[in-house]
Amino acid sequence: GPYFYLPKLESHLEARLWNEVMAYTEDALGLDRGTIRATVLIETIPAALEMEEILYELRDHSYGLNAGRWDYMFSMIKTFRDRGEQYLLPDRNSVTMTVPFMRAYTERLVQACHKRGAFAMGGMAAFIPSRKDAEINKVALEKVEADKKREANDGFDGTWVAHPDLVPVAMAEFDAVLGDRPNQIDKLRPEVNVSAADILAADQTPGDRTSVGLRTNVDVGIRYLESWLRGVGAAAIHNLMEDAATAEISRSQVWQWVHNDVTLADTGEQVTAELVRKVIDDVMTEIRGEVGEDAYGNGKWDDARRVFEQVALADDFVDFLTLPAYDLLD
Repeated sequence: GPYFYLPKLESHLEARLWNEVMAYTEDALGLDRGTIRATVLIETIPAALEMEEILYELRDHSYGLNAGRWDYMFSMIKTFRDRGEQYLLPDRNSVTMTVPFMRAYTERLVQACHKRGAFAMGGMAAFIPSRKDAEINKVALEKVEADKKREANDGFDGTWVAHPDLVPVAMAEFDAVLGDRPNQIDKLRPEVNVSAADILAADQTPGDRTSVGLRTNVDVGIRYLESWLRGVGAAAIHNLMEDAATAEISRSQVWQWVHNDVTLADTGEQVTAELVRKVIDDVMTEIRGEVGEDAYGNGKWDDARRVFEQVALADDFVDFLTLPAYDLLD
């Protein structure tokens, strides 16, 4: 049948519109009601507060919900970007799926889905295996294994990964819990008691804001934008699958730190536009030396820098980094 994946929803009213479109299509094509199904990606703060309403509005067309972890983190930063200390997250690599606000949202997602007989899909493991560094693989695979074990035991019915080499790891953890069952929708999680305050509890996230985190944001943001401008929407960067969502985390966090007078824990420096531009200079020099002059000249590096500076340092927050980037496409 026709199956759809609906990203970026922020309201049950959007789900209602999709339901009307699907019902109209089924009637127009003479299909039975419910032939068309959709999985909604819960990746915004407003949607996380309306999960049951979204499932209800889609009703016969709902297959389930998916935990969209990276865009969700971006949504937390973007939504509360100028609300001060309470919503300042630490370095992006410190914000794992086990920090309080992320855990609250995933547990609530499983509970909401299973209450209504819908499929709960876990988040993506972004690691890209390296065939050159066995130690990197060992550490990363252990993290993926722990992540998928947590999802399976929390009640998720399935999950996804960024690379086929990770499928056996994910399958082993879910098989250990599911056995021969296709899902565990009967696991209702009545013990979960998640409030709106729990979902919004960014200030309970452990970790620091550091110079390493700032440089990572700049480095990943520019490298991804260069890839995107060449037409590659998902890029392997430092053994992780980076996409628009992770690049959004990087640039929005830089914007937030600059506009909220953040001081870096390890150096004591205040994050200013001038400091960010200095880090950008250092990153660009490193990239030029890494890829070589020919590849640098043939790439989109200068354009990527220009876009990153615009979306990370402009006075007004650009809704999506791809908007100004479209103007630079060939």
